[in-house]
Amino acid sequence: MFVFRKSFATLAAAASAVGLLGAVPAGAQTVSVVMHSDLKILDPIWTTAYIVRNHGYLVWDTLFAMDDKLEVKPQMVDKYDVSVDKLTYTFTLRDGLEWHDGKPVTAEDCIASIKRWGAKDSMGQLLLTRVAEFTKVNDKTFAMKLKEPYGLVLQSLGKPSSNVPFMMPARVAATDPNTQIKAEDVIGSGPFIFKRDEWKPGEKTVYVKNPKYKPRSEPVSGMAGGKVVKVDRIEWKVLGDHQTAVNALLNAEIDMIESPPHDLLPVLAKDKNVKLFNYNPLGLQYTFRFNVLHKPFDNPKIRQAVLYAFNQKDFLDATIGDPKWYKECKAMFVCGTPLETVKGWEDKLSSNFEKSKALLKEAGYDGTPVVLMQSTDLASLTNLAPVAKNLMEKGGFKVDMQAMDWQTLVSRRTKKDPPDKGGWNAFLTAWVAADILNPVMAGFFNAGCDKAMFGWPCDEQIQKLRDQYASETDPAKQKGFAEAVQVRVTEYPTHIHLGQWYQPFALRTSLDGAVQAPVPVFWNMTKK
Repeated sequence: MFVFRKSFATLAAAASAVGLLGAVPAGAQTVSVVMHSDLKILDPIWTTAYIVRNHGYLVWDTLFAMDDKLEVKPQMVDKYDVSVDKLTYTFTLRDGLEWHDGKPVTAEDCIASIKRWGAKDSMGQLLLTRVAEFTKVNDKTFAMKLKEPYGLVLQSLGKPSSNVPFMMPARVAATDPNTQIKAEDVIGSGPFIFKRDEWKPGEKTVYVKNPKYKPRSEPVSGMAGGKVVKVDRIEWKVLGDHQTAVNALLNAEIDMIESPPHDLLPVLAKDKNVKLFNYNPLGLQYTFRFNVLHKPFDNPKIRQAVLYAFNQKDFLDATIGDPKWYKECKAMFVCGTPLETVKGWEDKLSSNFEKSKALLKEAGYDGTPVVLMQSTDLASLTNLAPVAKNLMEKGGFKVDMQAMDWQTLVSRRTKKDPPDKGGWNAFLTAWVAADILNPVMAGFFNAGCDKAMFGWPCDEQIQKLRDQYASETDPAKQKGFAEAVQVRVTEYPTHIHLGQWYQPFALRTSLDGAVQAPVPVFWNMTKK
């Protein structure tokens, strides 16, 4: 077993040290949080990075949202109607929706936002291929006419995670989806306002309560219901290392850590003023992503070799450690969900190094090094790449592991350049379960060549199966198509799932009302 762990023997003693960040003013309604990453990119349509998605939920709002039963409910939408032939969806916005600059949210804004999101997102792309036209009915109402009935309209508009169909002003949504919006265009209609004048990458990001936001009347449920803001200010602070962040939480200098390292959870659990909150019961899946554009992973058989070289337990032990917080799960659509199946993967992820070497020999692998990007600043990801390197080398690969922070990796993974010109061959990340519940929602299954996500797989068979899944309304037949996609990915690998795991928040007991949802949110939260 290839395990990387850090020792923090001095943590408890260090926690009693005074004044890492200075005193918090008494009675302040400011919630100070250390997030999993620094915020350097502001456009949640341009990137799927979760820190940008989290930022997006503070600033922008969505037409629909998924509740805690995974059912899609109206959010910005007041009411909607579906024609008898199921070809026309008509949406009417709630009263009182207003952008942070004081202008009303309009039908034109929503149409433009759907088009920009749909150009980038996996579900959005399939939805837009079925849209004949959008029409404005009046300032608050618009219609979407389909070419044929499509069963995933609301699921697409209500998807809870990257890329989220956030509604933006039409002039902002007019930005090319492959170009980032400007900082001055971070204008939403959501529950918080982004304080651009206080944004200091590497130090802090600040949001303040939107006094004009009108939450829905329903109780909060997952990402749906009333987004009632009960604090005045949210500060995301960058503290540099995990030990410093944990010490700050124990000293009451911050209120919350989004992603505390799992090997420090026992220390946090012992403090009576700290609580651990598993906000996402379905958890996340670790994922290894191939770039199919360049050698050696332009050859599917060479990619298949990695499926045999890897095993999930080594990755999970190296990053999570305690089996309480992880589960080996070969199901690509998440264990514990209706589409769970291991078909096609029974003999994979077994660290069968001889099989890996045999496939490399059959494929004519010439020793081209795999440029493997390693994120070094996220506790949940740092140890993944060294495990991948070790297992791949045992399976016959040469690996060039290159270390960088997560935001650098996020920028670099968009490059199609050859690896020796600043490009890449592979990286590891994690998907929240709510992002990968089916083959249309899960972006890494998109094999649409240039329209696919970074890695750019290109496979007509996968695309046909995804399309058949999207068009089918019978759950049993849908499961058959999803299973066929999973099997096809063993033949034309696009990515590999490396185990299911769970990440709790660490909060001071002075915080209450944290929402159980697939995304960290800050409405409904109170501070004593």
